[in-house]
Amino acid sequence: MSFFTDLAQQYIDGEWRPGTGSWDIIDFNPYDDEKLASIPVATADEVDQAYRAAERAQREWADTNPYARRTVFERALRIIEDREQEITEAIVAELGGTRLKAAFELHLAKEFMREAVHLALRPEGRILPSPVDGKENRVYRVPVGVVGVISPFNFPFLLSVKSVAPALALGNAVVLKPHQNTPICGGTLVAKVFEEAGLPAGLLNVVITDIAEIGDALIAHPVPKVISFTGSDKVGRHVATVCAANFKHAILELGGNSALIVLDDADIDYAVDAAVFSRYVHQGQVCMAANRILVDRSVEKEFTEKFVAKVRTLKVGDPADPATHIGPLINSSQADAVTALVEQTVEAGATALLHGGTEGNLVSPSVLTGIPADSPVLTQEIFGPVALIVPFDGEDEAVRIANDTPYGLSGAVHTGDVERGVRLAKRVDTGMIHINDGTVHDEPIVPFGGEKHSGLGRLNGDSMLDAFTTQKWISVQHGRSRFPF
Repeated sequence: MSFFTDLAQQYIDGEWRPGTGSWDIIDFNPYDDEKLASIPVATADEVDQAYRAAERAQREWADTNPYARRTVFERALRIIEDREQEITEAIVAELGGTRLKAAFELHLAKEFMREAVHLALRPEGRILPSPVDGKENRVYRVPVGVVGVISPFNFPFLLSVKSVAPALALGNAVVLKPHQNTPICGGTLVAKVFEEAGLPAGLLNVVITDIAEIGDALIAHPVPKVISFTGSDKVGRHVATVCAANFKHAILELGGNSALIVLDDADIDYAVDAAVFSRYVHQGQVCMAANRILVDRSVEKEFTEKFVAKVRTLKVGDPADPATHIGPLINSSQADAVTALVEQTVEAGATALLHGGTEGNLVSPSVLTGIPADSPVLTQEIFGPVALIVPFDGEDEAVRIANDTPYGLSGAVHTGDVERGVRLAKRVDTGMIHINDGTVHDEPIVPFGGEKHSGLGRLNGDSMLDAFTTQKWISVQHGRSRFPF
C-alpha cells in the first residue's frame, strides 16, 4: 500500500474518512519539497466525535481479560516487523530522517510495543489494614478512561506508539493528534497498525488537524482525563494551563538543553564519538541532544581538534542515501531559525570553528566556541546541527554551567572514574544523565522525563501505571459499623 495515499484521512470510530474542515494540511518531503499528501483537517466537531467514540468503546475494553488484550500488541509488533522496510521509507520521506535514524526509531518502537504486551498484565490491587474492626480496604488499579495524545514531528512513530500502546494496554481508549508535519508516521500509520492487529473500533482515533482549526478543543474536551503531550515547553505550558483549569492530568515531555561534560580524566577519543552522535543525530532535532559540550580546560584543545575533525566527516544530503549522516530540518522555518541563531551568536562574539551553510532545508554542521557567558544561546534549546563547546575549570564550574538553563532533561559525564562521574551527575538538575555514554537514550522500563521546563511526570515502565491508571479505594465492612447518631 501507499501510506501517503491510503492513510491521508482521519480515523474515527473505526472508519477512514476525510475531515470536513475548509482547508487542507499539506504533507511535504522536507528534503525535496515533494507533496506527499493533502489532508482535509478535522474540525472541533470531529474531535468531539473521536472522543465520544473512544468513551463508548473504552468500558468494554477495560473489562476485557488482559490476557486477551495483550494479543493485540503481539500482533501489532509482528506487523511492524513485517513492514519495517515500508515504515523506514515513510520516515525517510516524511520527516527527512536518515536511514540510521529510522532504524533507531523503529528499534525503540518495537521495544515499547514489546513492553506494552507485558504492561497489560502489570496492574495489581492491594489490601490495606484498617483501624476499624472488621473493615477490609481494597485498592484497585483502574484505567483512567480516555487519553488524549499529542505527538511531535521528530520521532513521530516512536513517540506516538510510546504513549498510545501503554494507554491501550492498560484498558484505556485514545484520541491521537500527530504533528501537522508528520500526520502519517505520527498518526494514521499507527492507527493502521492497530487496525490490522485487531484493535476494536473506537479505541484508537486519529485526528489530523491544527489549533488554527480547533483551538483548545482537543485538550479542553470533557471526555479525556489525561493528556500526554510531547513538544516544546512553550506549547507545553499552555497545555498544562488548560489541563489544570479542566482538572485533567498532564504528562509533559518537553524540550532540553543537555550538557555533555568531559572531565580531565576522560577517554577523549570516546568522548568525541559520544558528543558528535549526541549533538548531530537526526540533525540535532532531538530533545535529549547535547546542545552544550562542556570540556575541562586541561583537555579542551585536544578534544576540540578531534571533535571538529570528526564533524567534518559527516555527510550532509539526501536522507535516502545510506551514507548520509545529516538530512534536512523539518521545514524552512526551522532551517531559517537555526541559521539565524548561528549568525547572531557569531556576531555577538563567538568563534565559528565550523560555520555550516544552508541550502533549502539542509543545514550543515556548525561548531561554536568562545561564546560570551551571557549569550542567550547557552540557555536555550537548539533544534538543529549546532554544537557549543564551553570550557570549564574544575567540577564546581562544570556543574554551575550545566545547571544554568531553564531545562533539565538529559546529560552525560565522561570520566575515567565512574564513581566520580556519578557524584557529579547527582549535582546536575536533570531527569536523566549517563556516565561514559551519549545523552540520547530511551529504554522501555526506565523512568523517562525531565525537571524544570523539560516537563512534568514520567513515562516508561511502572511510570506508565501512574500516567494511565488511577487508584480506587473500595472498603468492605464485615459486620456492622457503629455510627455516632
